Amino acid sequence: MFETIERQVQAGVEWLRLLVETLGALVIAIGIVVVVVGLVRHFANGRGSSFVPIRLAFARYLTLALELQLAADILSTSVAPTWDRIGKLAAIAVIRTALNYFLSKEIGQEQERDKPAGLEAAARDAR
Repeated sequence: MFETIERQVQAGVEWLRLLVETLGALVIAIGIVVVVVGLVRHFANGRGSSFVPIRLAFARYLTLALELQLAADILSTSVAPTWDRIGKLAAIAVIRTALNYFLSKEIGQEQERDKPAGLEAAARDAR
């Protein structure tokens, strides 16, 4: 009886893992659509050569997708831990943490760069 319940729990967790992995893939697909739309608008408006806002927007989608993939790996590792799964989980956790760190750092730098320009634009608009 216990083995039956254990198999049902494992099957339920595997379905949940599949759902979370699918959500991660959908987030990436949505991010790609956002990037393509952003690039089309960028070229249509004839703006400068800076793709930073588009790249940062896509990085946010990738970060969310990595978090979902990490959650899926945690689910599969919690039900049937193997050294392979534990190693994969550790690698994804390190990658996600590094990506979040550098993304946050870059977003902060971009906000600092935009502050003076935003203040100057506000001062011009006030005149």
